[in-house]
Amino acid sequence: MSTESTKQVILGAYLGGVNHHTAWWHPEAGSQIDFSSFEHTARTAERGKFDFFFLAEGLALRERAGQIFDQDIIGRPDTFTVLASLAAVTEHLGLAGTINATFNEPFELARQFATLDHLSGGRAAWNVVTSFDAFTGRNFRRGGFLDPADRYVRAEETLNAVRALWDSWSVHDLVADKETGRFLARPDAGAFAITGRQFDISGRFGVPRSPQGRPVVLQAGVSPQGRDFAAANADAIFSPYGKLPEAADFYRDIKARAVAAGRAPGDIKILPSASFVLGDTTAEAEEKYRAIQREQVTGQTALILLEQIWNRDLSAYDPEGPVPDIDPDPEAAPIIQGRAFLHQDRFATARRLREVAEAKKLSLREVVIDQFERGPLVGTPAEVAEHIDSFVRSDGSDGFILGSHLVPTGLDEFVDRVVPLLQDRGVLRAEYTGTTLRDNLGLPDIRSATPVTAR
Repeated sequence: MSTESTKQVILGAYLGGVNHHTAWWHPEAGSQIDFSSFEHTARTAERGKFDFFFLAEGLALRERAGQIFDQDIIGRPDTFTVLASLAAVTEHLGLAGTINATFNEPFELARQFATLDHLSGGRAAWNVVTSFDAFTGRNFRRGGFLDPADRYVRAEETLNAVRALWDSWSVHDLVADKETGRFLARPDAGAFAITGRQFDISGRFGVPRSPQGRPVVLQAGVSPQGRDFAAANADAIFSPYGKLPEAADFYRDIKARAVAAGRAPGDIKILPSASFVLGDTTAEAEEKYRAIQREQVTGQTALILLEQIWNRDLSAYDPEGPVPDIDPDPEAAPIIQGRAFLHQDRFATARRLREVAEAKKLSLREVVIDQFERGPLVGTPAEVAEHIDSFVRSDGSDGFILGSHLVPTGLDEFVDRVVPLLQDRGVLRAEYTGTTLRDNLGLPDIRSATPVTAR
């Protein structure tokens, strides 16, 4: 395949947290809480000319059968505190935080992200997520949850309200005083009044227009309702598909929905997440990957991952034996709490796992290893660079959000060995040229004029 390409690759970096993919047992593994881990990952991503650093969020300690989930690395510091700290040790890297629209209010969300955008010089991004489970919600309010049908209603009203607050200051609302040289606000600056099913709020927003005009909005949606919401509102959407042709089908669908919502196809970027394993040869990389998988998916881990589908206690089953022949019990109280459930049809998923196990002659643990990985990038640096470039050129995505099983130093190998090859292909910047995250992502400039900053 030709190494010439005009479509630029977007790269995000994430720091692995509370799941079994993180090799916490590795002698080189660090903390998921210490600032040094966040700083190292962010600095490494910026050295590799990545577009942004992405921080996921866990709002509740996960449980199994009412007990703390001992398969997880527990603990998640506050998103805004981490990202604001990273703004001080980076210069170009976007700073994307996952914040729940169900449990937070528009005024606080707007103020926090606008502040982060000012502190970082225009590098803030909000990953909008929703929640409807009472387990998470009880940390926030009595009753604690929304009906599943209402979560996107609240999310859309929340996002619209936040944008209205961001837009309540125009770039012309700060006027320079000729005598003092200081900026003064116009009398109506920041005024807002918002009424809807979820909110009835009014007042004045206290943060002037931020450097990007609005922080970047990220979202993930797989259901038809979620896809419509993301296509109409997001600047980038996280894709769950890491393999062609299903990734290309998702890509075309989201772009078409964006056009139907009155937007241009390029107004929204599609980004799957991926891990990677590199080797000097293909065989070496594949053997390293198999070894990592065997360490990540212990017998206990395999049983717990299947318990989330079966919604039953499977601890009596042998991980090296067959997949359970009993049916899932979706009507029972959830045995696993606090983990995102990705399988819409429990019975169909259980049936598929049995079929795969029988066809490939796999044990319970082996079928989990075989079926639960989301398309890692495995190969030599040249093979991984070729795969990324080819995948993006084939419109499987606009880039990737990359993470490593090893925190925090795992990303170093990708930056040292793969990034130069992508730069040689001309698909990844050699230097940052934009001044904001929107610039670097190639998103429309929504500023009507150059924003000013209060002094």
